[in-house]
Amino acid sequence: MVHNLYQPNIDFLPKESIFLNISSVEVGKHLYWQIGNYQVHGQVFIVTWLVVFTLFAVAFVGTRDLKRIPENAQNFMEYILEFLQDIAKNQIGEHEYRAWVPYVSTIFLFILGSNWAGALIPWKLIQLPEGELAAPTNDINTTVALALLTSFAYFYAGLRKNGLGYFARYIEPTPVLLPINILEDFTKPLSLSFRLFGNVLADELVVSVFTLLVPILVPLPVMILGLFASSIQALIFSTLSAAYIGEAMEGHGDHE
Repeated sequence: MVHNLYQPNIDFLPKESIFLNISSVEVGKHLYWQIGNYQVHGQVFIVTWLVVFTLFAVAFVGTRDLKRIPENAQNFMEYILEFLQDIAKNQIGEHEYRAWVPYVSTIFLFILGSNWAGALIPWKLIQLPEGELAAPTNDINTTVALALLTSFAYFYAGLRKNGLGYFARYIEPTPVLLPINILEDFTKPLSLSFRLFGNVLADELVVSVFTLLVPILVPLPVMILGLFASSIQALIFSTLSAAYIGEAMEGHGDHE
């Protein structure tokens, strides 16, 4: 039997090596940190810690000298809090929303801070041994993790509110819709994660291309548009998260 010299003979390769070769395929280069038996993307953690530190610093400055009549930073912080409370209240309901304000607020502020960090800071100027710094939401692992957190949150909310009766929603309004209703729970985190990842990645690519082609003035309006789009993406993700939680907390009798 004559084998093509340029074609590997898969028949004589062990199955384990085939799967290892497939699993080792990746897009781009990354800075990996070895933590025990696991490898994590170091550049994602670096920017994530910077975003979290910035959010803590802003919160500390805005609340360190609280007054009965708010001024300056405190006034700004109270405005942000009211805005985030309105998101939770409108989607979850007036009687149940307070317990979920911290979660919805954290999701919104982290995504907003991450998106703005990618749009405002010229990370490409910082050289790493491998990979490059970018917005944490530019990494599919981050957006999937955030989407899975929302999935766990609305399952927890539904079971805590309705007990095992929560699963009755899968056969409403008719048991025929059981497969579709189950599939919906898988498509929710997929749509959340890929929508956020795709928009952030596309925005950074557009800015990078314009910067390379016309490095003066032209990228500025694109960056401003990117800030607006980044804010919208944070609003969409947090609003949908709150809407899913509110939907899960509806009782069986609420649909009748």
